[in-house]
Amino acid sequence: MKTVNVVAAVICDNYEHKTKVFATQRGYGDFKDGWEFPGGKIEEGETPQQALVREIKEELATDIEVHDLIDVIDYDYEAFHLHMHCFWATVQKGHLSLLEHEAAKWVTWDDIGDVNWLPADEGLISKITEYLK
Repeated sequence: MKTVNVVAAVICDNYEHKTKVFATQRGYGDFKDGWEFPGGKIEEGETPQQALVREIKEELATDIEVHDLIDVIDYDYEAFHLHMHCFWATVQKGHLSLLEHEAAKWVTWDDIGDVNWLPADEGLISKITEYLK
């Protein structure tokens, strides 16, 4: 099975006192309409952190600061194995503008479980909620 190496940004409102995180809804592909943490594929020669900065700039027209690694998620989809590095991130410059996603929203501890997360992203939810106040 093919392995796809990706990164995901769990963009929070405040790194020291997290109260909400940014979720995006896919606008294309096999997983259209599913919710995820934004990010994408790691290109050859990139570190996961470099890939994340590039991907968020391409997808959301925003510069981010990448913080701590939350987890590395491995998930077997039907057609491929996903290997996903997931980092905390904050907006450094710009406004989150949807260039590839069909919708987005900030979610809190109270409503993070109400989102129809893609399976791999769902594996992060329990870890993230530990940090949301």
